Amino acid sequence: MSDSMPTPSNPYQAAQQPLSPADEKLWSILVHLGGIFFNFLPALIGYVVLKDRGPFVRQHTGTALNFQITLVIAYAVGAVTTLLLIGFLIIGAAAIANIVFSILAAVAANKGEYYQYPLAIKFIK
Repeated sequence: MSDSMPTPSNPYQAAQQPLSPADEKLWSILVHLGGIFFNFLPALIGYVVLKDRGPFVRQHTGTALNFQITLVIAYAVGAVTTLLLIGFLIIGAAAIANIVFSILAAVAANKGEYYQYPLAIKFIK
């Protein structure tokens, strides 16, 4: 066997090709809008699968994941405090914030702009 042939460290891993700018925008939009219907799952899957495919999609999937994790915490606090009746307000406010801010983020992604969700805790840098 010749030494000139490099051996891959993981033969089952395909080389990651960068996404085109149009594809980065599309996936960013889908991750943001998917959060409205499926909570954190689109952001988590998008971050894991697409984070190394381009800086634009990495920023958008990371910020969407941070926001969705923050919302999961808000929903949990709301669920715990429903006995005090304030939990219903927390859950409602979190649901409205999810819809409004996810749409704003998708519009920013469509324009090719970066977006930071307000009130999101930074779990992922």
